[in-house]
Amino acid sequence: MQTPVSVQDKKSFIQWFLNHYQLKKRESVWILNYLVNHKDVLANVHFVREAKFCPRGIIMTSHCSEETPFRFYKNQLVTTDAEKSFHDIRLNQEDPLYLQLNFKKSYQNAFYVSVLEENPYIPDEYFITEKDQQQAELLLEKSLYEYKLTHILGEIDRALDENNQEKFTLFTNKLLKLKEESNQPKLLRQ
Repeated sequence: MQTPVSVQDKKSFIQWFLNHYQLKKRESVWILNYLVNHKDVLANVHFVREAKFCPRGIIMTSHCSEETPFRFYKNQLVTTDAEKSFHDIRLNQEDPLYLQLNFKKSYQNAFYVSVLEENPYIPDEYFITEKDQQQAELLLEKSLYEYKLTHILGEIDRALDENNQEKFTLFTNKLLKLKEESNQPKLLRQ
């Protein structure tokens, strides 16, 4: 079970987001500012992927992203009218609201990922096949390995340039450990 995201973390993220991204619809900014200033409402906000599957979801998009500027989903209805959604948020403050923000490399943004919650409404058939998921996990592991390897090799080079034996030994040991771990069989996840 996932730990709930605190209201303060949500508020901090929204404030950071508003300071770093410009949304395609100005009404989106109004909605986000409203959420930041109303803790009771913000307590019922959940940042998710694929908000379109939620009973009450909003998708907002920044100028750096190609997606639709704004969508509000309520049960089976969809609207691009941000004012209607704002009115709905004010009238139904205690109902869960699922929010998806589209911006460049959003799923690589550590701050956004830290407030993301699992979307309980995504249909099972929506996900990729198990084989595709395994391939994606392997690709992610390979990318992470290559990132760590590049970092460690850079530190080894820097230690050599600085003639720093202690740093060289430290990062050489880290390199050996990384290579050893990469050769271990993958444990089955429960």
